[in-house]
Amino acid sequence: METLHSYRGRGYLLHEYVLMPDHFHILITPIVTLERAVQFIKGGFSFRAKKELESPMEIWQRGFSDHRIRDAADYLQHVFYILRNPVGRKLVESAAEYLYCSGFLDREKDEVPQWLKPHDISDPYGTAEAVPFQSKS
Repeated sequence: METLHSYRGRGYLLHEYVLMPDHFHILITPIVTLERAVQFIKGGFSFRAKKELESPMEIWQRGFSDHRIRDAADYLQHVFYILRNPVGRKLVESAAEYLYCSGFLDREKDEVPQWLKPHDISDPYGTAEAVPFQSKS
């Protein structure tokens, strides 16, 4: 999480994220190229992990998958997908309980991109939107 937050404002704006045990999802607005923004995250974490673990082992697979957000509905759909990850894996009952998620209480992140406003998505955690985050056990 330190690596993810350390490049905020320098490489990208960080809107939503979840760090899972074996992968991560992020919703960012790159300030640099998308490839460079992902390199900051993956390369920055790899450098730190190799140094701290004293291991030359590779951490990441090559490449990444990306999706360009088309509109407010698409943005909100991806927010829900990200926040449902730890719930779907039954790590928590609510994204607000998962420490490594932007849905965790008082997580620092950047605002919804301006081009998606004035749509009413500035508070995807409001009571009207809480249902998608709950576990269906």
